Amino acid sequence: MKLVVFFSRGMSLDGWRQAGILEREMALYRALRPHLEHLAFVTYGGADDLRLLGQASGVEVLVNRWSLPANLYSVLAPYLHRRTLSRATVFKANQINGAWCAVLAKWLFRKRLVVRCGFLWSDFMVRLTTSRWRCMLAEYLEGAIFRAGDALIVAGHADRATIIQRYDINAGRTHVVPNYVDTSLFRLMPEVPRESRRVITVGRLEEQKNTESLIEALKELPGVKLSIVGDGSLRADLEKRVSKYNLDVEFLGAVPHEKLPQLLNGAELFILPSHYEGNPKALFEAMACGLPVIGTRVPGIQQVLIHEETGFLCGTTPLDIRAALREMLERSELRERVASNGFTYAVEHFSLTRVAQQELAVLTTLS
Repeated sequence: MKLVVFFSRGMSLDGWRQAGILEREMALYRALRPHLEHLAFVTYGGADDLRLLGQASGVEVLVNRWSLPANLYSVLAPYLHRRTLSRATVFKANQINGAWCAVLAKWLFRKRLVVRCGFLWSDFMVRLTTSRWRCMLAEYLEGAIFRAGDALIVAGHADRATIIQRYDINAGRTHVVPNYVDTSLFRLMPEVPRESRRVITVGRLEEQKNTESLIEALKELPGVKLSIVGDGSLRADLEKRVSKYNLDVEFLGAVPHEKLPQLLNGAELFILPSHYEGNPKALFEAMACGLPVIGTRVPGIQQVLIHEETGFLCGTTPLDIRAALREMLERSELRERVASNGFTYAVEHFSLTRVAQQELAVLTTLS
């Protein structure tokens, strides 16, 4: 099988590197590579992308060497990279945003197409913008892309049910393949001491992640220390709040993926206070490290956590988050039960080996 993967609109290998997720995202393709005759990436980057992987990677990287604007490149890329694309067996769109590039390539070269959907773009747009026409456009494009796919990969059963009903998609074409965790990297590290009352969160510092409410929740929790992994447009404002309230919070920025397991193992508790999620890798990675986790009772989180069994669910307000933190930090038996059950669940359901096998099975049906 000769597979071509189309990156999300505007994304590149260097973008993955800057976000600290290059190794995480590459892990799946390294697992798939021995089963493929050829593997190519269509990215929105330039020369940096070529240098990041190099010839030894076994991946052909097709870059935007013309420095075209992302929207224009997303339409012209199938023609610009026609030599490689015409020889492919299967195309894969990595996310809905920008997947029209893969759809155009499918029509142009008459290849089979897998559409991967880590989250429903139309649902995210409703939360990200007040523009009605942008929401309508996102839903229209999403539906057209799903209908063009010969197979669809979604991260959860709830999204699968929504897609089938909303867009009248044949259930037999829609497969659930969750996000994965490299459990050889994200694992229990007994040699790393856990710091008492140290809480950690991982995510972009944007409104979706609700880090502001988490910081507000700490105001009446003396002795609690918070590590924030991730960067974003709200960082400066959040740092001001921390300084104003004199809280024990460290902003670690974007941390290379391979360094995250040690940080997670050094904490006593993980929290994901988001307003909404897709299929949150950060949550699964914390569970695989044996951390008890708190997640908000919102789409994308409440479907994967069982309250007081594999995790602790709470509301999104500072009051709700504060109550959840207090209860988890004060009840050691609850932390131990949640950590043990969550670890088992993550290893059994989200291991890289298991997920790579599931994805390969879908790809093989089209080759």
